[in-house]
Amino acid sequence: MNDIIRKLTEVLSNRRQADPDSSYVAQLHSKGLDHILKKVGEESAEVLIAAKASEYDHNREGVIYETADLWFHTMVMLSHLGLEPADVLNELDRRFGLSGIEEKASRG
Repeated sequence: MNDIIRKLTEVLSNRRQADPDSSYVAQLHSKGLDHILKKVGEESAEVLIAAKASEYDHNREGVIYETADLWFHTMVMLSHLGLEPADVLNELDRRFGLSGIEEKASRG
């Protein structure tokens, strides 16, 4: 699984500097953080709709497809901010073994 994340991170990094006319990733970066955040928001809503629909129609493919879009756009956002998926994975690793209730309480 980490290999896929690593490969996508490399592709996103390479395409960030590409010509916006030839790369969707470059287009997103050229339009700025607000545009990227709008896409993350849109994809989040689409995941919620697909998940709710799957409860009734049992279409898991829609949830998978929309979640892939959300993860992709979230990775673009991280890249735009100079972060990498490894930063998020390290945070998840830090939380591993902690009670979710304790972790939330520690945020103050």
